[in-house]
Parts: sequence; C-alpha cells; structure tokens
Amino acid sequence: MEAVIIGTGLHPFGRFPGKPAMDMGADAVRMALDDAGVTWPQIQGGYVGSFEVANPDAIVGRLGLTGVPLRGVFNGCATAGTAVAMAARAIETGEHDLTIAIGMDKHPRGAFAADPSVAGIPSWYGQTGLFLTTHFFGMKINRYMHDHGISHETLARVAAKNFGNAAGNEKAWRRTPLTVEEILDSPVLNYPLRQFMYCGPDEGAAAVVLCRADQAHKYTSTPIRVRATALRSRRFGAFEVQSPSVPVGDPVASPTVDASRAAYEQAGIGPEDVDIAQLQDTDAGSEIIHMAENGLCKDGEQERLIAEGATAIGGRLPVNTDGGLLGNGEPIGASGLRQIHEIVLQLRGTAGTRQVPGTPRVGYTHLYGAPGVSAVTILST
Repeated sequence: MEAVIIGTGLHPFGRFPGKPAMDMGADAVRMALDDAGVTWPQIQGGYVGSFEVANPDAIVGRLGLTGVPLRGVFNGCATAGTAVAMAARAIETGEHDLTIAIGMDKHPRGAFAADPSVAGIPSWYGQTGLFLTTHFFGMKINRYMHDHGISHETLARVAAKNFGNAAGNEKAWRRTPLTVEEILDSPVLNYPLRQFMYCGPDEGAAAVVLCRADQAHKYTSTPIRVRATALRSRRFGAFEVQSPSVPVGDPVASPTVDASRAAYEQAGIGPEDVDIAQLQDTDAGSEIIHMAENGLCKDGEQERLIAEGATAIGGRLPVNTDGGLLGNGEPIGASGLRQIHEIVLQLRGTAGTRQVPGTPRVGYTHLYGAPGVSAVTILST
C-alpha cells in the first residue's frame, strides 16, 4: 500500500519568547489537519521528534486525549526524515490508514554545547576544538574547495541565494536579502566560512498528515506521493561530523551518498528526474557538497552551475527555494518537515512568489547531521 501526503502545517521559524515548543507543535498539527481536512480523533498513529523536548508525545495534552499511539523519535538532524519514514511505513504495512509526523524544537542561542562523552567521543576531541561543528564544516569545505576548484564567491552566492529566497517566505527567520559582497565582507568564523554562511539554532514546528493512496480522494485532489524514504549512518573511514579520527586509505562515501542511492533505487528514478531539491545547508559549503553527494551534479560542477543560476528558483534545478537552513534556522525536530512542507507547496503549485516555473513533478529532500547520519525523502505528484 502506498502512502501519500494530504496535509502539511508549518509554524513560523525564528524566536518566540514565552511560547513553549509544545504550543508551536500543536499549532503546526492543527494547520496540517486543516490542510488535510481531517480531525485529530481520526489520526490512528504518529511519530513526533524533538531535541529539546524530553517527552514530545505529551503534545496529545494540547490536541486531545484520544489514546492515539504517538511515538517519540530522534535521529539528530535527520529526526524529521525518520518521523516521516515511520509514518509512511505504518501505512505501507497496513498498520494504519491515517498517520501524522510532527517535529518541534526551541533552541536557545549557543545551543548544542555539550560534553563530547554524550556523543560517545573522547574528551580530547573537545579539548582540541574539534567538537565545534562550525570547525568541522569549515575544515570539510576548505578541503573540498582545494580538491574541486570551488571559489569563495561560490560560497557567497549560495548564501545570497538562500537569504533571497527566504525574503519571499513569510514563515522564514532571516528574511533580509544580502549581497555576495556583504556576505564576503562578514567576519570569518571558521575559514573559509564567514558569519553569514552558517545557519543558526532557533525555534519552530511542522507537521505532515499521511494516508493510504487509495483513500486520498476522500480528502484532497492533490495528494503527494511518498516515493522513497531512506536513512543511513556512517561507514568506517567516512569523514563525518563528530568523527574523531579517519583511517589512512581511500576515502569512504558519506552516508548521504548511501541514503541517496537507496532512495533513488526505491523510487525507481534517477537524479536527472528531480525537479526541485531541499538540501541540508548547515552552512553554504554543505549545500555545495551535498549537491554532488546526492547525485545532482559531479564534484566541481557546482562552480559553473551556481554561477549560471542553475540552483535559483528559475534555474534548471532549484535548491532550497524557501531559504533552506540559512534562511530558516534549524530547530532540529522540525527542520526536515519544513523541507517537506516546501516541496508539497511546490508540487501543488501553491508556493506563491517563490513558485518554481513550469510544473515540477518530483521533489527531493535531504538531511545530514551528527554523528554522521543522513535521511532522504523523494516525493512526487
């Protein structure tokens, strides 16, 4: 049985003093239910993810005590991909006919500071500064730029594109457009990455309602098919965030490469079939690297493609049309569901001023985070 998306809801991302993450999550669920044309008592099962909320399943106290099995999930930055995959799987296996995936978080400034031991990493890794993810991503893109001829201007063009896209998204956090020059003039945080090339932790929530494909006509005329969901962790020898050492020898592919290949095979399509993509842009360099890791181009081709505007909203392969993480920030539990919300709008043709021209039919979402885990979801009309 195939699962389809019939409703999405997105609470704005940003800073909301005095508003708990649970309330943001409940708002997102209500929006998703309204979009789907269903009520909370009709939901038969669901999965809810959060980093900051210890018991996110307690959201039922805001929505209604119906006895629904609502399971908490967490996979770092891939949490939302996991929630959607499990909600879809419950339909595909016949366990439920109507499910929901929910994500919410409320991260303070300076979030994610911790002792390395909580991630299974020795203390020396933190003492050398390598536990800082900004440090890791700076090192990673610096090596990639050296190996594949990527310029500083290309990093800045990615950031400028995403902030420009966010300016057209009323639910984005950072909606002020920045020029390439302004981004290049901002302070270097971890070379070669500058202040305006990083995303930031913030607050927000999102939800997605799914149902059996053969029942979608009861709720919507524009169901969005869940063609594939794939999750992969790192393999020995891969250079990933919070990996304290790398063995000598040939490089090993990122979990993104593994998840991407599995998703394409499951969906029965290839990268050439993707019309629009949402890629994890923890920083501007990550978007560049992930373009190749997801099979959307070859290593080094990003320099030309980005200069030509191929990844802009009117380009051949629009990437992060809602501003991505750079424009929206990253409340971990909700981030991937934000991606899916944007793809659903684009495939429905209802994305407003940021709508991709033509009739996009295949959308692609990608998540990546510590300690080396990646999730890919492929959607289509």
